[in-house]
Amino acid sequence: MKQPFRILHVVGTMNRAGTETMLMNLYRQMDRSRIQFDFMIHTHKQGDYDEEILQLGGRLYRMPMYEGINHLSYCRAWRSFLADHPEHAVVHGHIGRSAAIYLRLAKARGRFTIAHSHGMKKGGGRMRRLLIPLLAYPTRSAAHYFFGCSRAAGVDRFGVKAAASDQFKVLNNAIFAERFQYSRELRYEMRGQLEVEGKFVIGHVGRFTAPKNHKRLIQIFKSMCLRQSNAVLMLVGEGELRGMIEQEVEQAGLTERVMFTGGRADIAELMQAMDVFVFPSLHEGLGIVTIEAQAAGLPCIVSDSIPAEAFITKNIQAISLDEPPDAWAEAIVQYAGGYERESTWNEIKRNGFDIADTARWLEDFYLSKAGSPQ
Repeated sequence: MKQPFRILHVVGTMNRAGTETMLMNLYRQMDRSRIQFDFMIHTHKQGDYDEEILQLGGRLYRMPMYEGINHLSYCRAWRSFLADHPEHAVVHGHIGRSAAIYLRLAKARGRFTIAHSHGMKKGGGRMRRLLIPLLAYPTRSAAHYFFGCSRAAGVDRFGVKAAASDQFKVLNNAIFAERFQYSRELRYEMRGQLEVEGKFVIGHVGRFTAPKNHKRLIQIFKSMCLRQSNAVLMLVGEGELRGMIEQEVEQAGLTERVMFTGGRADIAELMQAMDVFVFPSLHEGLGIVTIEAQAAGLPCIVSDSIPAEAFITKNIQAISLDEPPDAWAEAIVQYAGGYERESTWNEIKRNGFDIADTARWLEDFYLSKAGSPQ
């Protein structure tokens, strides 16, 4: 029996977060008799998805995080791994910091290499604009192809020239669109479980990290509470800044009105219970949860850092991060009186964000490259 081609994904960890969830969504849709995913993980901690990966037939490998000071030992570890594991036809890199190292080593050993940009980082001024081309150059020569969750993410990571080349592909951060289909019955059920009947539920999904801008979100919600007495805020996710945000909530006197659900696998169901989705991120490569929220028929109030590719339905509105919290609250409160919530998942699918279609494209792409000598 012919063995499947094995694709090595190089990641930090496989916890429940945007990039990792997207990879798992793709993995679940792959024809695993043709393509199998393995993961090189840069941590010794157990990941949320580790057990499922093993159940699906994937393999987990461990590598120390690249810190600069361990450059020589990191290179040795990769050389040894690549020599011991010739079965990986494609090396798909999702860690940018050391991509120029491991992709170059893989490419030198005849593997097909992909560098993937999942995000953007704003700020840094003139110095960053000067450094980007210098940092991007080594990766450009180490990868055969460049993927980005948006064209802007490609430019940010690889530079204008690479993102304009035939070697650059936008791989949509696709979702199980139909799973987010709006259901009145499920909405009532979830609101009952969460004990938010009669409440105006403002939702947010994201790890508690600086780019997600939870501090600004709390300021917006505080302003919102002055306008809407039944408003509550649902924060879905985990992360290193959760404790700090919990303190911010307590200091603002909002403890009884903010729900911390923790990390959840039932995002589609939780979105049914929400009334509006707010996402004031400092920077995003795409913002996959905004796609999910639109599929769920939610009005979305997002920052102007969200790429244009994420604006699919008529229900998404961008506001500048320079605007005060009151301006955000005014945009949110317009939905407090009720609105006609429509099922828009088909619109998401038509725009190329359904996981089944994206998985088929990626599967064919891998197969076209896996068998060709590099």
